[in-house]
Amino acid sequence: MKLNEIRDNLGARRQKKCLGRGIGSGKGKTCGRGGKGQTARSGVAIKGFEGGQMPLARRLPKVGFSNPFRKEYVHINLDRLQEAVENKILDPSGIIGEDTLRAAGFFKKKLPVRILGRGDVSVALRLCVSGVSQSAKEKIERAAGSVSLVGFEQEEK
Repeated sequence: MKLNEIRDNLGARRQKKCLGRGIGSGKGKTCGRGGKGQTARSGVAIKGFEGGQMPLARRLPKVGFSNPFRKEYVHINLDRLQEAVENKILDPSGIIGEDTLRAAGFFKKKLPVRILGRGDVSVALRLCVSGVSQSAKEKIERAAGSVSLVGFEQEEK
């Protein structure tokens, strides 16, 4: 191969669209932009404009509410913990904290952890997390394990 034989792949460079060169070109007169007004100009487009009719976004009612102060958690189920212990990713002999779970690859974000009760555990786990469901706590304690909550003040119910 020589330098003078090097070519672009087919379709790598598109030819510029030839506008305003007469009726026979197919893109003459209005150059494919239709009639007059705002839509014929460049850089202008009204999103959701329906020609004076009330736009769909304003016809439909507002729904729902997003709480800006919500607490986000990373949810981990018991079956995933049991699988990690069986695959020797987690060591059940020590205290398993949120940093340990992050290092083991359960999650990446730095968020508080909440343990949920799907599945069962057969080994005694000592967990130190931000939240735990009632069913998960019962299953862990039934397997002679313990759960301690950290990172926030417990609310009285």
